[in-house]
Amino acid sequence: MSEEKKPLNFIEHIIEEDLKNGLDPKDLKFRFPPEPNGYLHIGHTKAIGISFGLGEKYKAPVNLRFDDTNPAKEEQEYVDAIKEDVSWLGYEWAEECYSSDYFQQLYDWAVLLIKQGKAYVDSQSSEAMAEQKGTPTQPGVDGPYRNRSVEENLDLFERMKKGEFNEGEHILRAKIDMQHPNMLMRDPLIYRILKKHHHRTANDWCIYPMYDWTHGESDYIEQITHSLCSLEFKPHRELYDWFLDQVVDANKIRPKQREFARLNLSYTIMSKRKLLKLVEEGVVSGWDDPRMPTISGLRRRGYTPSSIRKFVETVGVAKRENVIDVSLLEFCIREDLNKSAPRVMAVLNPLKVVITNYDADKEDWLEAENNQEDSQAGFRKVPFSNEIYIEKDDFKEEASDKFFRLKIGGEVRLKNAYIIKAESVVKDANGEITEVHCTYSEDTSKKVKGTLHWVSIKHAVKAEVREYDRLFNDEAPDSHNDKDFMEFINPNSLKIIEAFVEPSLADAEIGQQFQFQRLGYFNVDKDSKTGQLVFNKTVGLKDSWSKQKPKTEANQPKPQQKRPAIELIKQYGKKYDRLPDDKREAAKADIQELAKQISYEDLEPLFNTSVKKSGTRIITMISLGVLLNNGLEKNEAIHAFIEKALEDKNKLLVEEASAL
Repeated sequence: MSEEKKPLNFIEHIIEEDLKNGLDPKDLKFRFPPEPNGYLHIGHTKAIGISFGLGEKYKAPVNLRFDDTNPAKEEQEYVDAIKEDVSWLGYEWAEECYSSDYFQQLYDWAVLLIKQGKAYVDSQSSEAMAEQKGTPTQPGVDGPYRNRSVEENLDLFERMKKGEFNEGEHILRAKIDMQHPNMLMRDPLIYRILKKHHHRTANDWCIYPMYDWTHGESDYIEQITHSLCSLEFKPHRELYDWFLDQVVDANKIRPKQREFARLNLSYTIMSKRKLLKLVEEGVVSGWDDPRMPTISGLRRRGYTPSSIRKFVETVGVAKRENVIDVSLLEFCIREDLNKSAPRVMAVLNPLKVVITNYDADKEDWLEAENNQEDSQAGFRKVPFSNEIYIEKDDFKEEASDKFFRLKIGGEVRLKNAYIIKAESVVKDANGEITEVHCTYSEDTSKKVKGTLHWVSIKHAVKAEVREYDRLFNDEAPDSHNDKDFMEFINPNSLKIIEAFVEPSLADAEIGQQFQFQRLGYFNVDKDSKTGQLVFNKTVGLKDSWSKQKPKTEANQPKPQQKRPAIELIKQYGKKYDRLPDDKREAAKADIQELAKQISYEDLEPLFNTSVKKSGTRIITMISLGVLLNNGLEKNEAIHAFIEKALEDKNKLLVEEASAL
């Protein structure tokens, strides 16, 4: 039976079109270009999966290139961690490259630009340059140093390289067009002075190339055919191409930049700067804290490469930003570990059970199946004695008929063992139950509804169990303009428990994964030592998060589910520009009120709305105005959206864009 073919994503369509138009399949080449200024996180797995996945699909090489052009933030530690993460995910790179490998070539090309009159040294303050750059609606103006002679520019640039000037005293800029509609084309920076030690080139350089200059030229040097970036680089594509125009040889491969939507995850932050803050302020124990969304944190928590790759595959490749529910990631690891993780028994909140009719000196070693999902997993022996631990929540002195666990007078089956019946309890001075006395029956053919896990007390092994919850209480902790993301830290994201596990786990090795039956999936943490087991809870057996959300009382009617504000705003887009003036004004007021409830992440996907859908673009512009008034800073995507609107034929859209 032939394997079912998956539909092509839009990037694969681009590649297939290029192949039809004459690109030799042997020339295909991709790259993954991380900056070594932090650890990779779950968001990077999409970029990794796309580039390396294309390499696997087309049998093409994929380079791992470190964009190491900012020595102030980059360290060898991050380089090593990135290499470990990519390898752990199961990918192999063709060449290990560094932008710093190309510093001399980039410098030589910059000198060539100066000689051609296409670059100049600017000696203004950054504030003066920002003021002269203009706005999306107002063109920039030429600076006083823009027409320096080639000779003076060459002299200053050479002296910058020699270290004769202080940081910020001079920069090198491309000489393009200060009135260009795309602000990125208004004489962008090429080099700046940074007197910092570089992790690879030491102190050989004190000028460093900017990302936009380095990116495309590095792709060209490596002969990358398709340079794949996240959507925020879309406005940069024009500059990427301009820089390539200055250096490309018509007989060589010219890289093509194309953009895809980033992977955003609920209850998570993806900014390396903010993740670093969590580390530096001790909110977490380090970059590999199991609560962190870093690949090393996920690995330590017990996530598998296959589960993460499955997650990325399920999310797919999109052109528009969206937020993926973290429960999908948890579903993928459950599915994976269900097939592979051995089943064992552990008790996290122990209650002592004494089996009064079982000889105190007797013990049985009973057979237990390791994994019913894996026919090759085999069996193990678990010990049974007259004193065992069960979970406290599995016993109630008095309970209704719907409580199918242990209660006085009730029977339950012990997993892999006998049936027991609760007869009486022992309580302490505070009335707390300390022991449950039971009798057992060897007639295991009886039908009973409840089955409990347990461990024999005299054989049990003590272990530290670390139970993790989401690190943030808010679904989008860094989307609030008026609040710091640190305000949404979950104070109960880590719970440390002294647990008891069956003796088969005594020699468990770091990284091994298990299903603690009825509790969830756990793995052995790197803090474990001989005689001191430490387990991390990877994920529960079921999605318990939704159960924690407030529920309507059973005796009250369910209210109608409130639609998200962004969806209500979108409804106006279908008819806004066709409304009579009075109704349009009322609609605008309503949109502005609703916009107070949305985030930038809600709105940005609408920036790419088709030109034909002018109503949607207008309501997006109105909503954007509210966010900007509330403190949102303009980024390149916002600038590009406003610029495009100003060129539109729809007067209402131009009017709203002009106001911004």
